[in-house]
Amino acid sequence: MRSPQPRAVLELLKPITWFAPMWAFACGVISSGLPTSARWAIVLAGVALAGPLICATSQAVNDWYDRDVDAVNEPGRPIPSGRIPGRWGLYIACVWTVFSLAWAWSLGPWVFAAAVVGLVLAWAYSMPPVRLKQNGWWGNSAVAVAYEGLPWFTGAAIMAASLPDPRVILLAALYSFGAHGIMTLNDFKSIEGDRRLGVRSLPVQLGAERAARLACVVMAAPQVVVVGLLVAWNRPLYGATVAALLLGQLALMPRLLKDPRGQAAVYNATGTTLYVLGMLTSAFALRAAGAAP
Repeated sequence: MRSPQPRAVLELLKPITWFAPMWAFACGVISSGLPTSARWAIVLAGVALAGPLICATSQAVNDWYDRDVDAVNEPGRPIPSGRIPGRWGLYIACVWTVFSLAWAWSLGPWVFAAAVVGLVLAWAYSMPPVRLKQNGWWGNSAVAVAYEGLPWFTGAAIMAASLPDPRVILLAALYSFGAHGIMTLNDFKSIEGDRRLGVRSLPVQLGAERAARLACVVMAAPQVVVVGLLVAWNRPLYGATVAALLLGQLALMPRLLKDPRGQAAVYNATGTTLYVLGMLTSAFALRAAGAAP
């Protein structure tokens, strides 16, 4: 059997998707309250774990188990096009899983534990019979945790070399919860295809209007809690900044709710940007407060 070309493997691993977990990892590093100057090598190792390893693994797993669907809808992808022949897609997913676990093991027990959870979610999201992606409630939750909460936790755990400060874990959990709404908005681009294929995304289950309203509430509610926490932690300026970013999102929501299908992608490019800037602001708030245990 011929082997795949490196360019096709890179396309399978989808570098463009690595940004979200790498951003969340950076938030974790910052929120730890610890200086990075003496630990830059381990920080870079953690960035590699969050993006080119675990996130890339999830992309390979997903493309392998979606290969029959992609053969109809996106035949140019590496696996259905034959640029990754035979069972090479599965082999790459397995090798990347093992390599990710070995890499995480070298970074400490809490990092390894987070990596195990992330990789279990990656396989459960796509692999039958579990295939969490078949239901928007479960699938979106898995992606939100894997792309936001776990990388944030990992960044802080790498810096502390221990279980992170409870405030760090709380913020990671809140922003992970809100990311469920981002995942729902991402599903609007494939409503018709999901309906035909029996994928019960939230726009399919609830209808476009109700799903859009739910996404807005799920994204906004944890940010309100974050603002309250930052004020309670004596970081009112940071809380005000997050509140301002939230108000920007709220100002954009009426247009989304008026035309969910037409505006979901626009909101993902605008409102979601404000959301992740709030994540970074909150991380700096904890750094200023001295989150290190």
